Amino acid sequence: MADQKAVSDQLFHILLSLVDEPRHGYGIIQEVEDRTDGAVTLGASTLYSAIKRIRAWGWVQKVQAPASGEDPRRRYYGLTREGRRVVRTEARRLRRC
Repeated sequence: MADQKAVSDQLFHILLSLVDEPRHGYGIIQEVEDRTDGAVTLGASTLYSAIKRIRAWGWVQKVQAPASGEDPRRRYYGLTREGRRVVRTEARRLRRC
């Protein structure tokens, strides 16, 4: 069950980067770095390992590229309903700390 899975800082930032719009891997890396003013940086292997886990948990799914003309080799990811719930729950927990 998703509630029992630990949401690490990295996972939270990955999920948070997808709240506004779907992104491809490099876009996620950039968004996390921008949102944290460089405090959190993700390597490609770290990112894709995390995406594999959170996809298996049902928090993220592959989605269509948001605009035509995008590189067709890029894989875009977006939050599922469960992923949005996890982000909200974790944000509330962090506010209480």
